[in-house]
Amino acid sequence: MSKQQPYLLTPGPITTTMSVKQAMLWDWGSWDGDFRAMTKALCEQLVSYVDDQGEFVCVPVQGSGTFAVEATLATLVPEEGKALVLMNGAYGQRMTKILDYMGRDYVALDKGDYEPPRGEEVAAILEADEKITHVLVVHCETSSGILNPIAEIADVVERFDRRLIIDSMSAFGAIDIRSTDFRFDAIVSSANKCFEGVPGFGFSLLRKSELEKAQGNAHSLSMDLYDQWTYMEKTGQWRFTPPTHIVAAFMQALKEHAEEGGIEGRFARYSRNQQRMVEGMRKLGFKTLLADEWLSPIIVTFFSPTHENFSFERFYELLKARNYIIYPGKLTEAESFRLGCIGQLYDAEIDGLLDAMAAVLDEMQIPNGNSAQ
Repeated sequence: MSKQQPYLLTPGPITTTMSVKQAMLWDWGSWDGDFRAMTKALCEQLVSYVDDQGEFVCVPVQGSGTFAVEATLATLVPEEGKALVLMNGAYGQRMTKILDYMGRDYVALDKGDYEPPRGEEVAAILEADEKITHVLVVHCETSSGILNPIAEIADVVERFDRRLIIDSMSAFGAIDIRSTDFRFDAIVSSANKCFEGVPGFGFSLLRKSELEKAQGNAHSLSMDLYDQWTYMEKTGQWRFTPPTHIVAAFMQALKEHAEEGGIEGRFARYSRNQQRMVEGMRKLGFKTLLADEWLSPIIVTFFSPTHENFSFERFYELLKARNYIIYPGKLTEAESFRLGCIGQLYDAEIDGLLDAMAAVLDEMQIPNGNSAQ
């Protein structure tokens, strides 16, 4: 195994800076005033990305991004509520599974792997079903890499006076989304995505007026964001043991995010990564799952070569030997793999990836990325 750390071409965890890693070398007391101040600063900074009018609060929760999504749905969707889940991949499907566990009523609009949900489709469903209280959508569906038209959907949800919850796990921090541009009631993400921290906690930015009405909704003590929020407001502490080292790393990551130009700076670099990657992969013969208009600057899905010599497992291992870790596909209809554009990746890393791809195809004796024989 190489002694060089690999580049992670995944939608999270991602490749982080050495300074973010080093921030985890200090121990913090969960009750200590310095750590409480850190938590307060974390929440204030995250809220500032979506709201400057005092309408939102940030509630962090221990665990992966899915923990934060489940906690948000558990807290905001009451037992008598009904959700419309907009699905075009694995993470929309995961929200329906969460709702099944919670015993919440829902209907789903399933667009398959290739297409986004559109505003007129959402309008037709909401008009036909007055019982729907909440609409749930994934901002960037990383199983395909599709970037969903959030503003278009939000306008419809507001017109019908329903509540919108956005899983922006893989987009928040690189794609601008502000409450003054369109209405939403919660946006969920995690530390180890576009802010380039490390895994360990997720967070939900919630409209305070909606959170204040949510007492008693949650089916789980650990997943109750209302209880987490009120406890933090009262004490400045997390209810249960916080991921102290992860929070410290995230504060360093926030600092570096600002130094790069904030959301605008991250979006510019990730977009450049995506364009450079897609252009190079197409020159090698690989085809993207999505049309250009729906490609995100977060992650791109490519069809696997159909050549008889192709094996994803060998393809993966040969790239790993060259210090590039890629992501398997999650499509239901075609063999594919995914390449992330986020994390500490720049021109040199993208060019290195393309060189590695060419070398691996050659070693596997596959003429190009779309060769049948």
